[in-house]
Amino acid sequence: MNPQHPSVLSPKEVARILAVHAKRWLIPAMVVGVLATVYALKRPAVWEASQGLIVRNEAVNNQENPGEFAGTDEMKTVQETILELVKSRGVLGAALKEVGPPADLKQDAAAWPTERDAAGLREAIKLTPPKGAEFGTTKVFYLTVRDGNRSRAVTLSQAICDQLQARFQQLRDDKARSMIDELVHTVELAQTDLAESTARLTEMEKQVGSDLAELRALNEAGTGESTIRRTISEIRNELRETQTIEQANQQLLALLREAQEDPGRLLAAPNRLLESQPGLRRLKDGLIDAQIRTAERKGTMSDQHPLVRSAMQSEEEISRHLHNELAIAIRGLQLELRLNVDRLGLLEGQLAEANERLTHLAELRAAYANLLADTGNCTQRVEQAEQNLADARASHAGATATSLITKIDAPEAGINPVGPSRSMIMLAGIAGGLLAGFGIVFLTVQPTRPVPPAVEEVVAAAGAADSPTVAIESNAPTFPPGGNLSFKQALHKIHYGSTA
Repeated sequence: MNPQHPSVLSPKEVARILAVHAKRWLIPAMVVGVLATVYALKRPAVWEASQGLIVRNEAVNNQENPGEFAGTDEMKTVQETILELVKSRGVLGAALKEVGPPADLKQDAAAWPTERDAAGLREAIKLTPPKGAEFGTTKVFYLTVRDGNRSRAVTLSQAICDQLQARFQQLRDDKARSMIDELVHTVELAQTDLAESTARLTEMEKQVGSDLAELRALNEAGTGESTIRRTISEIRNELRETQTIEQANQQLLALLREAQEDPGRLLAAPNRLLESQPGLRRLKDGLIDAQIRTAERKGTMSDQHPLVRSAMQSEEEISRHLHNELAIAIRGLQLELRLNVDRLGLLEGQLAEANERLTHLAELRAAYANLLADTGNCTQRVEQAEQNLADARASHAGATATSLITKIDAPEAGINPVGPSRSMIMLAGIAGGLLAGFGIVFLTVQPTRPVPPAVEEVVAAAGAADSPTVAIESNAPTFPPGGNLSFKQALHKIHYGSTA
């Protein structure tokens, strides 16, 4: 194996190389240092003015928490809108016109500001939330403006904030105007629909006429028994009562006709049949009483006794009056039966009419309910549209009166310009120049190494004591023992590692 020599240079060798080749690293170091110094002296100072802002929500459409955002998404949307506005051509151009051209302006002042000026200012503006926060999580954010002049940076920051507030108010005003125009049209359409629905409903109510209350009662749930239904129930009850009376009168009439031929049938008749004939009932009771008295007297007296004869005459008189009363009662019952028939016909007609009205109203109820629902929906749409229109008008009034963006104190520019100082730039330039010079030296200079002892022995064996010094950059090769080599063969062996 060939012996390996170290490839790392010692500090002594490095110092020797730097001292021998001083120009190679001094010139680049001086050039870079001078350039850095010139840049540091000529570099303009950059000042940064920061203005704190806070944004709130509109208080008009938020009754529960006026001025608060409903969520982070809504807040983020507003802040992104502000971010787009602050870099818009209108805001930047108006701010530049308000501040005026810089003192070192080289172009025509009449053409100020140009698109290039607005673009340059757009690059110098940043809108950021507080440190560690994101848009949508906090209502506070900062507007930062950079400029070569401290007072101009502060002035630009103030002007941009003022123009941002004005432009945001104008945007809200334009949005509110657009909403007002749209909602006015919506209200007109809703009112037209409501008028048409109301006209159809009015026409149907006119057709219903006096049964309108009944139709409304049918349409309303849980209102109890309606008027027509109650009337039908009363007619049916009266009809049943009339039919019952008619049946009782017919039975009584048959009884009275039989009693004309056999008075005993009348005496056996129940009293409930004679409730409508109080005269007959009294004569019947009187005849029974007379018969009882006659029987009592006959039980104690003879038939020729004056009291018995008087009782018998009284009984006969009552029987005669009862017979005469039967004829009168029969005629009265016949008349009442005819009246009952007429009454039954009238009640049946009223019942049929009521049922017909109820059937007609039942047929109209579905259409009437739809018209009522349609009219109610139209009314709700009109109310909602009018409420939205009122909110839009309130937003429009608020847009022209107040701003949702509020400044926090005044712009701050700091006491020192941003970026590294001149001394730091010069030191960095000098250090960079030295590094560049050292790099050039070690890239262009090949360091030398001492000749290995084996090579000296080879050279001495070849008889080349007066030959010049040979610099070897690789490990010395091994030679076969006892070999005699010439100087040329020795150099070839050293260089290629093999014999010729």
